[in-house]
Amino acid sequence: MSPPRYTPIELTAKLVAFDSVSSRSNLPLIDFIADYLAAHGVEAIRLPNPAGDKAALFATIGPADKPGVVLSGHVDVVPVEGQAWSSPPFEARLADDRLYGRGTCDMKGFVATALALVPEFLTMGLKEPIHLAISYDEEISCLGSLDMIRRFGTDMPLPRACIVGEPTLMEVVDAQKSLSGYVTLVTGRPAHSAMPALGANALHAAARIIAHLDDIADELRAAGDGSGRFDPAYSTVQAGLLTAGRAINIVPDEARIVWECRGLPSLPVAFVPDRIRAFSREVVLPRLKQNAPEADIVTLQDVSVPPLAPDPGSQAETLALYLAGRNGTQAVSYGTEAGHFQLAGVPTVICGPGSIKQAHGADEWMALSEFEACAGFLRRLAATLAD
Repeated sequence: MSPPRYTPIELTAKLVAFDSVSSRSNLPLIDFIADYLAAHGVEAIRLPNPAGDKAALFATIGPADKPGVVLSGHVDVVPVEGQAWSSPPFEARLADDRLYGRGTCDMKGFVATALALVPEFLTMGLKEPIHLAISYDEEISCLGSLDMIRRFGTDMPLPRACIVGEPTLMEVVDAQKSLSGYVTLVTGRPAHSAMPALGANALHAAARIIAHLDDIADELRAAGDGSGRFDPAYSTVQAGLLTAGRAINIVPDEARIVWECRGLPSLPVAFVPDRIRAFSREVVLPRLKQNAPEADIVTLQDVSVPPLAPDPGSQAETLALYLAGRNGTQAVSYGTEAGHFQLAGVPTVICGPGSIKQAHGADEWMALSEFEACAGFLRRLAATLAD
């Protein structure tokens, strides 16, 4: 039996059919990809998560003893609950020169296009390899690629360049903001609301901290973006979730703030959390401790996505600009795994099909012309590595 062959659109439809929302196991999808690659004689290395219910995949097409170029993509997707879809989100639908379905744009379309071209890559006599790095949990932590990245230069080759195929309309992106997520936990003391002096109101303390986050956000907005490349043109800070209190007549003894910072590459990652910790320690906590010596405020980091810093003239930038036929690079404000690859010593850019405007929403779609543009880009990559 001959190995299966698909067009990029056909293979995207097959990947979309797997419900790989980040909260669920991705193993059925990983099994499908591994079996597809094996049918073409390509061995894939699985890298499971600690729980064993998810895995990343790393595969090499071409000579494994050369650095080569890695194509990076994630196969987890965001939830669809509460969204008004015109058709089932995990059934790809072709209409109006678009392919609809959860993950078509972000970013199963890129992964599927690379996989669909594997049979072609195998016939092109690659002198340098193309590596496929397929990850999990990108949508919630960007940590699903780290196990494979840590092995670069040890029992896996250290690529000379990485192209992360997030949706950029095939523009070459050399800079992204960092994304840091935090949880601030406030501990006070409960009391009857008729006698508030007997307690320490954790909710009121949390409100002061949130107000200070807003002050910092104003400072960062005023400082702006010296490079003039990002939209919005400044680092951003926002609180996204506040939980506190049990009843109106009880002084809240606990509060939990979930907040984030999306920083320009020039902003030190510790800048905002250090400000919040200092404000909590010097301004908010003393007031809590007046009535409750046991009061405490702790800020913990639970998400860390490093920025992608511009690296003019890098192998990744030079190669991607040539393949995409572009004269310059762009910057984006959303987070990707690109910074992790860069920190590991791999020159990295972001370049992939589709628009970020179509990601995460109902009726997510990607234009068929973007599949064609991506396939052309990857064929030129293979031709370059075979030259």
